[in-house]
Amino acid sequence: MKKTVYLIIVFYIIQATIHNLGHPVTPAFVRELGIQDYMFGVFFASMSFGLMLGGPIWGVLSDQGKKKIYIVFGLLLYSIGQFFFAYSNNQYLMVFFRFLSGFGVASAITIFTSHVISISEPNDRAKHLAYTAAAFTLGASLGYWIGGFLSTNSIATSILGTSDFRIIFLIQSLLNTLYVVLIIFVFKEAKKIEPILKKVTFFKALKQVTKIEPSLLIFLISLTFMTIGSMNVSRYIDVYFNELGYNPQQLGTFVMATGLVSLFASIFIVPIFSKFKKQLVTISIIHILSALIIFYVFRANQFLLVMYTIFMVYVIFKAIYQPLEQSYISLQAKEEKYGTVMGIRQSFVSIGMVLGPLIGGFIYERSPLLLFDFSGIFFILGVLLLGIVYLLEKRKKLILE
Repeated sequence: MKKTVYLIIVFYIIQATIHNLGHPVTPAFVRELGIQDYMFGVFFASMSFGLMLGGPIWGVLSDQGKKKIYIVFGLLLYSIGQFFFAYSNNQYLMVFFRFLSGFGVASAITIFTSHVISISEPNDRAKHLAYTAAAFTLGASLGYWIGGFLSTNSIATSILGTSDFRIIFLIQSLLNTLYVVLIIFVFKEAKKIEPILKKVTFFKALKQVTKIEPSLLIFLISLTFMTIGSMNVSRYIDVYFNELGYNPQQLGTFVMATGLVSLFASIFIVPIFSKFKKQLVTISIIHILSALIIFYVFRANQFLLVMYTIFMVYVIFKAIYQPLEQSYISLQAKEEKYGTVMGIRQSFVSIGMVLGPLIGGFIYERSPLLLFDFSGIFFILGVLLLGIVYLLEKRKKLILE
């Protein structure tokens, strides 16, 4: 089992590296095409909408078996989407292909996460999820740095022609296809004896998605609010760096630094926090402090110094939060339904990923500072919802007693 977890960690590093090659050049690419800045948010939102729809569908399908087939098919859709996003030369077609990429990549995100949960002992889940989250963050940081390097380094641009930003997306699409080939030959589903269950059709299984406990539903809505906040911070830091005059390589270096900090937090700090019994209280404190950090750092004078110091505390909090919330959600799932539950989770995350940048694009055009304040406010709103979850759980325990 541990070998499979470690293999998925390697997959996450590779996947995140490849899938983030285009991110540091996307703002400049969009502006180069003469497309308005708010469309940067629309492109990201359309991809997130694909993730939102794809999460439950891939999750339900994977619970019925043949996980590898769905991962491979989904990732191939991602390759197609990224290639045509760069070469369609039409902003409306670009929105569609961004959606296709999101729908496709939801397969690997949902299925790998549910697979890690299903093969991990309950006491090890938070730790293993922390490792996969760290692997994804590290890969994303490497992808940002490599994408920025390829687009600005004189040797790379002369050999590969990457001063044309479309080539970055072409490279991304080809590498992702090679990654699919690796999965075909290396990934093996865990063979375990399953209990004899009544056969459930895909549509009946998908209908079961609507049957969620009230406390879990409110927790997921809180997750959406917190995702709106965190995604606006992470997405519009890209645009903000560009607006302040920093080049893609400088952005890539900063994101790589956040990845290393996140990796450190996931390996050494998350295991400590995962032992805390009052997880909802821990998550709430993390987000109150995160809001305070966001309110401050974008008002500070020495921007880069603050981003490489105080902002890194926010990065640590973010690294702690994800495995805690995933572990909490997994506890609400029946053993044979991890894919379905994590698919539902992905949908609520993706709702935040859709609404956040979509609304954020218009707020950013008015004032970047207002956008980051908006993010901090949503962290606090998410904490208020966690308070309701805490009261519902307490009430449920009293009834059971």
